[in-house]
Order: sequence, then structure tokens, then C-alpha cells
Amino acid sequence: MSGSGSSRLLFEGAEWTFDTVKRTFDAIEAIAIGELGLEPYPNQIELISSEQMLDAYSSIGMPIFYNHWSFGKHFVRDEKMYRKGYSGLAYEIVINSNPCISYIMEDNTMTMQALVMAHAAFGHNHFFRNNYLFKEWTDAEGILDYLSFAKSYVAQCEEKHGIAAVERVLDAAHALMDQGVNRYSRIRQKLADEEKRAEARRQHHQETYNDLWRTVPKLGETETPPDEKDNDSRRAALGLPEENLLYFIEKFSPRLENWERELVRIVRNIAQYFYPQKQTKMMNEGCATYVHYRIMNRLYDQGLIGEGSMLEFLTSHSNVVFQPDFDDPRYSGINPYALGFEMMRDIERVVTDPTEEDRAFMPDIAGTGDVMGTLKHAWAGFRDDAFVAQFLTPHLIRKLHLFKLGDRQDEPHYRVDAIHDERGYIEVRRALARHYDLAFREPNIEVADVRLKGDRRLELVHRITNDVLLSEQEAKAVLGYIADLWGYNVQLEGIDSDGASRYRYEASPKNA
Repeated sequence: MSGSGSSRLLFEGAEWTFDTVKRTFDAIEAIAIGELGLEPYPNQIELISSEQMLDAYSSIGMPIFYNHWSFGKHFVRDEKMYRKGYSGLAYEIVINSNPCISYIMEDNTMTMQALVMAHAAFGHNHFFRNNYLFKEWTDAEGILDYLSFAKSYVAQCEEKHGIAAVERVLDAAHALMDQGVNRYSRIRQKLADEEKRAEARRQHHQETYNDLWRTVPKLGETETPPDEKDNDSRRAALGLPEENLLYFIEKFSPRLENWERELVRIVRNIAQYFYPQKQTKMMNEGCATYVHYRIMNRLYDQGLIGEGSMLEFLTSHSNVVFQPDFDDPRYSGINPYALGFEMMRDIERVVTDPTEEDRAFMPDIAGTGDVMGTLKHAWAGFRDDAFVAQFLTPHLIRKLHLFKLGDRQDEPHYRVDAIHDERGYIEVRRALARHYDLAFREPNIEVADVRLKGDRRLELVHRITNDVLLSEQEAKAVLGYIADLWGYNVQLEGIDSDGASRYRYEASPKNA
């Protein structure tokens, strides 16, 4: 019987030792690389306590991070929830770095240690190293050194300028992290060079800041209004419109000192580093879940783990991929583990045992027989929205009971716009793909103009999508942070798809 023969078992029972962890890791690695053909970064496994896991939670999962009051707030909240039994902890945290660092909790059973090593050290790790977004947009080689520099730099600023002054800048920059990324321009981070560049900034005051504001008239001065040609050339010189608010503030704010600009840049670099993870959450978790499922089953088939361990694994795995129905009180959206895993398994089915429907919808991969080759190509070349648009099959739409609801403001009831028919499959797939497209989920806000000839007001525009407006309270609060960093008044105007203005908010700096 598979799983019998205790002399071959990698471990027995729940207890673990460093020897059993190492032996199990080697067996997992042999399957992941030797059989599945995964190509991960070198691995570094760190065993940590629940207290350390909570600490990693609070600092967004990074092993080195600068101090900020919000991290302590998160730590206290998560610790209370954990201690009272209201919430659990992740079994692991994995860092997109080279080597790839995987934190596993010392409280885990040995079966769970095996599962999370397969999941994180090989599933996530392979995805980080090979997906095009991470390869083009992040610097796995330099991230740990950069975080060390950032921690040291923030501490130096606190010592020199005071904790309150540093927190004022960090609070504002953190509020703008979602608008502090390059969404479309491919500018790969070179974090290894950041410390040298920061030192150069400290030594040489960048002339662009002086040149930009040197000729700006003081308030109350009158000037001849420039013609439109002058406005066009000025906006071109400033790179307007600009989608990355933190970049524009760092580069052009007339009030920030050099050390404050560096703090804004640190937050901006960290936001950019995490941006690909937001675009690939479902694929990344689906990849890691599929990999751990294949590896754990293979360990059992080889007689390396027993039936008790297999039952424990299957219980945990089933909980991870559980998807409540839409009318279930536990429903809180689509579980990325569930959809990702089901899509990976469905690709395996299409590649190995396609139906005529599969051949019509996915002729390029149906029946090719190359499961891992197809999956590795998908993991490398897509993000969540494109992956759904390319690989969601009618079979899986039926299996998951997916349909499309129309939510129209002028109608009193929801309307079912698409069901399980030929036209409905395309509509459901398109709607679900758009659900994962950050361009439709996050507000499109850009710097439209700056009034150099006058009050230096910063003018922002929100391009409204699908008639989704910003919360007035939150918009005004964030505008206040922008005004504090900019140093002068800031205006935000909401523009509809037809060009009509829906709202206009303004904010002034607190210390004007």
C-alpha cells in the first residue's frame, strides 16, 4: 500500500527536529526540481516563533524594516486577536528575494512544515523568479540590502530631525502608497544603487528643484498669463500628466527638504516592489497551492509520508481552497487560493484529457500532454486578469457555478446578465478578468497641472471608471496628506467618462 513501510518515512508524528526538516526539505526539492522542473531561487528556511510571526505581519512581511507607529498598532491588534482565538496566523511568510527567505512557524506540526516548504520555498519561489512582472519590475538581488539601508536612514533622520518630523512625512507617504507606483512604464528597480544615490543627494542639492521654483512669483504678484504654447511646454518639462504621485512630489515639491524627499522615495520604492504581488495574487497562490498539492501527493506515493500525515495535509488543503457560495454568511469574495488552484487543475485536465468544447475554446493547449510546460508558461507570462481571460474554461465556469450580475444604479434589483451558455461564458470570463484588473479596481488619479504662475496649487484629476466615485471623507483626508508633502494647496477634480466634472475637493497644508 502507498504510504506503508515506516522505515522509509521522513517523519512520524507531529514533532519535528532540524534533522527531519532538513531531510524533508531535500525530498521536496528532489520532486520540485527533479520531477516538476521548477526553477526557484536558492532557498533560506527560517524557523520562527508565533511572536516573531506577528512581528513579521506588522512590518508587511519583511525581515528588515524601518520603525513606524502603525506597525506597532498592527502588532498589538493581531496579537490580541491571536491570543483570544479570534484569528489564526499564517503558516508561513515568503520573501521575494535572492536567496528566497521562507519563514515557517515553530508551532507547526511536521506535516505542516512539509506543506509550507513545498508551498512557499518552491511554489511561491518559482513564481517570484520567473513571472515577467517580478523579473521586470523588482530587484530580488537588492531588496534586503535596500531595506537595511532604509531602516538605518530612517533611524538617522529620527535622531537628527526628531521622531515627530519623520513620522509626519512617513504618515503622508504611506497614505499615498497605492498612488506611488508606475503602473505602465517599465522602470525596473535597481535597489543596489539606491544607497549611493541617496548619498549623492545629501552631498549635492539637486539643481532641478531650485531651477523649477526659482522664477515662481510670490503670492500677490501679477504676471501676464502665459499662452497655451507656454503651458504645453511647461507641462511637458514636468512630465505631465503623471500617474505616480509620490514620484512627482519627491521630484518637484517646493517645500520638502532633501532628507524628506529621501523618505518619500523609500516609501515609493517599497510600494513599487509590492505592486506585482497585487497584480498576481490569485495566480501566485494558485501556483503555490498546486505545487504543494503535487509534491505532497508524490511524497505519499513514494512512501515518504504516512496516511496520518496525508489526512492532516488534505484537511488543511481543503480548508485553504474552500470557497463559500455567494449566499453563504461566510462569503467575502472569491478565494484566490480556490480559484487559482482550480484553474491550475483545469489546465492540467485540458492538456491531458480535453473535451471537444476545450479544443474549441483553448486549441493551443488542448491535448498537448505537457502539463508542467503549459503551467510554467502561464506562470511566467501572465498576470491575474490576463490569466483569467486566457485560461478560464466553460467547464470550470459550470463547476464553480459562476454567473454575472448587473448592478445598475437606476434599477431597484440586480439583474443576471450572463449564465452558462455560449455567450454567457465569454461575458463571465470577461467580467471576472476585469475584476482582477487593477486599472478598474483602483482609482485612476494623476497630476494634471501645477500653477507655477501664482499660488503653486497642485491640480489632480480622478478619471472616474464605471461611475465609481471616491469617498468624500477619505478623499479629503488623503488630500490633506498630499498638501502637507507639497507645501501648498491641492485640488482634486473628478472627471466622468464624458468629460463632465462630478466633484472638486481642495486641501491646504497644516503648517502653511
